[in-house]
Amino acid sequence: MITSPAGGRESSQDGTRPPSAAEYPGCYVDPHQDLVDLRMPAGSYAGNGGAFWVAEDARGRVCACIGVDYPSGGAGELHRLYVRPDLRRRGLGERLIRLAEGHARERGATRIFFWSDTRFATAHRLYERLGYIRAEGTRALGDISRSIEYRFEKPL
Repeated sequence: MITSPAGGRESSQDGTRPPSAAEYPGCYVDPHQDLVDLRMPAGSYAGNGGAFWVAEDARGRVCACIGVDYPSGGAGELHRLYVRPDLRRRGLGERLIRLAEGHARERGATRIFFWSDTRFATAHRLYERLGYIRAEGTRALGDISRSIEYRFEKPL
């Protein structure tokens, strides 16, 4: 498994596209307006010091990804953690989270947070095992998937 910054890589149809949550029942991906980072992941995170990484299998296909950016002073926000179903439960998600946390620490972040769809219960167990605390309440996105998300956070 190779993990590297996405660099200039942007979305394509040849297996280099970052995977998405579309495999989950009721989750639909509509990258046209509000999800530009799915079409241009490398450029979307670089603007404020963030980064986007992909893990590739031996054939060069993207099998996992994560992004981090810095929306406010002292905080990093994780985005787009995804691991291909056949590679889950092998530690790849944890390695990507640790990579993004290290990036945030290097940039002076003292805490890190992210939002996760309430339907991703298996992922929530990973986050909690890594020390993330689910905050009170939820937020509704008003998107085509009718997503409702939990906020997870932890100090760095």
